Amino acid sequence: MIVCIAVNAAWNVVNFRLGLIQALLAQGHQVHVLAPAGPEFSILEQLGCMVYPLNIDCKGSNPINDIRLMLQLHAYYTRVCPDVVLHYTIKPVIYGSLAAHHLGIPVLNTVTGLGTAFLSSGWLQSVVKKLYRLALKPTSSVIFQNPDDKQLFLDNNLVSETQALLVPGSGIDIERFSPVPLPDQQGDRPVFLLLGRMLRDKGIAEFVEAAQWLKTQGLQARFVLLGFLGVENLSAVTREQMEAWVATGIVEYWGETSDVRPMIARADCVVLPSYREGMPRTLLEASAMGRPLVATDVPGCREVVQDGVNGALCRVKDGPSLAQAMLRIAQLSPAQRLALGLAGRERVERLFAERYVINCYLKAISGMLK
Repeated sequence: MIVCIAVNAAWNVVNFRLGLIQALLAQGHQVHVLAPAGPEFSILEQLGCMVYPLNIDCKGSNPINDIRLMLQLHAYYTRVCPDVVLHYTIKPVIYGSLAAHHLGIPVLNTVTGLGTAFLSSGWLQSVVKKLYRLALKPTSSVIFQNPDDKQLFLDNNLVSETQALLVPGSGIDIERFSPVPLPDQQGDRPVFLLLGRMLRDKGIAEFVEAAQWLKTQGLQARFVLLGFLGVENLSAVTREQMEAWVATGIVEYWGETSDVRPMIARADCVVLPSYREGMPRTLLEASAMGRPLVATDVPGCREVVQDGVNGALCRVKDGPSLAQAMLRIAQLSPAQRLALGLAGRERVERLFAERYVINCYLKAISGMLK
């Protein structure tokens, strides 16, 4: 069987889909990955995948560029004749599905989050909904990572109940992300870490606002940002803005990394004040390593964080509410933080382990081909 996987970034495949790819290869299937070229291509080729560079304007809304993307996907699917295609992220889902449907190829789409365009108001949101409806209606199955996104697509008549499947994220390798002791606090200064792409939609500005307020209240803590700057996204934080925040002394920026585990190990709490998520992998990875969490009470985040059990929830787009949630964690004893972290680890093992998610995908693919 030939399986094509199309996504908007090669790092996305390596970070989030590697376990599924390895499972497909282990079953003897050919795997073709279509994504913008990146250093991760060499990793995929070493595994035995075929790779194909896509030209995707991730943050643009130029219809000519999007039509070119659809034609590029159509040409590749015509040449390879895959048995099934898997699409992730908004543009591959929409334009890859249109290309595959024209060729009669079975499609398994995954809605990993709604994205800035869907969450915006006005004409852009209306266009995105119409494109989703056109692309998803002929699709056999559409996987959602949280119940809120699934219900939203049902309410907007973008998918039917028989199409919609619920799978808890991309899965976490619980052996790779194993518990580590909380760090020894230097001068009793806990470290609050926000890791992920540096996007305003991730609540970066609210994190800085909360950190500033907590410092004015005399809290001795470190507030750290970690992740890619200048990514192709409408809400991307610029390097100039980051440098300005760091210059105030309110936050630290630890740069970018291909392995977040050492950074999570240095943190006492991991924070994600996102406006909305599919299933936030950064929170799951941190929880698997035994870290308390602070997140917004929004779709995706609330599926991971149980207030008072493995962390604290706050209101969305609300710096003071975020500050209060972080203060709750800061005021806990090390033993109490450890208890939250252990509860989170148990929850990840029970609900979000990678082996379960991979089995869900393999079952869905098998069902489509019968």
